[in-house]
Amino acid sequence: MSRNGKFITGIYPGTFDPVTKGHLHLIRRASRMVDRLIVAVADSPKKEPLFTDEQRLEMLRADIENLPEKGCEIEIHSFNKLLVHFARDMDASFIFRGLRAVSDFEYEFQMTGMNAKLDPDIETVFLMAADKWQFVSSSFVKEIAALDGVVDEFVTPQVARELQKKFEK
Repeated sequence: MSRNGKFITGIYPGTFDPVTKGHLHLIRRASRMVDRLIVAVADSPKKEPLFTDEQRLEMLRADIENLPEKGCEIEIHSFNKLLVHFARDMDASFIFRGLRAVSDFEYEFQMTGMNAKLDPDIETVFLMAADKWQFVSSSFVKEIAALDGVVDEFVTPQVARELQKKFEK
């Protein structure tokens, strides 16, 4: 995977509040394209996450540890700066972004343009969500769990337990 003898690092950023099976599917796919993948948990106070940064990191660690067919070493980090600055700090060449629908593309397209202006050496790679996961979002999962719905199809058992704890009445 190395290019001209260079070890290739990619970043898959997100809030992961909580991590879903759709996220895990994209992580596995991205891990096949680089020598090292960093799953970067954004400190997003504006989004008012349900889980703390540490809880989101722990859920990701557990899920990635059990992820089959990893293509490379996967690290998990949190960050609270511009993504391109974090990518530069991690010596990353690629940023992976998942797309579920056309509405995702418009936002991601604008962000990619801005990131390219800030650091033209970092490429953004879009990965289309598999049909099975196109409708799954962390927001929907949280809403279903909050209303006493079953989320087992969309998240791993440990994430489902964490959601259940958050919404126990």
